[in-house]
Amino acid sequence: MLDLGQLSDRIEIADLLTSYTRAVDLGEWDRLDAVFTPDAHIDYRATGGIEGTLPAVKAWLAEVLTAFVRRQHVMGQSEVVLDGDAAKVTAYFANPMISLGGDGGERLFACGGYYHHDLVRTGEGWRSRSLVQELTWTR
Repeated sequence: MLDLGQLSDRIEIADLLTSYTRAVDLGEWDRLDAVFTPDAHIDYRATGGIEGTLPAVKAWLAEVLTAFVRRQHVMGQSEVVLDGDAAKVTAYFANPMISLGGDGGERLFACGGYYHHDLVRTGEGWRSRSLVQELTWTR
């Protein structure tokens, strides 16, 4: 049975995952500073992206995601394994994105998989010190 502290942690972690998706979907890259630790390691290689530090990844996202006029993460269930001030999280995601073709028509690209976060409790709340994206499908 979960105690009150564990329930609170799980709610805060769910909010952190939502904050991540909102930052990416809205293109508000500085919001990622409240999701990740300053020394976080982020790995998007599974979807053809980069692996690197938070500043490098923010710059890369700002550049490449402009190809999509709309983005929407859909988060599914999350496995959260709490261990004191650390947590391992695997969160299911589906991510449809819309780009415009040369004829002005919309093009749908979608992918799905898992986000693997290594979280740590900080003075500002839970933060991700590592994110690895695992791709399981594309369309």
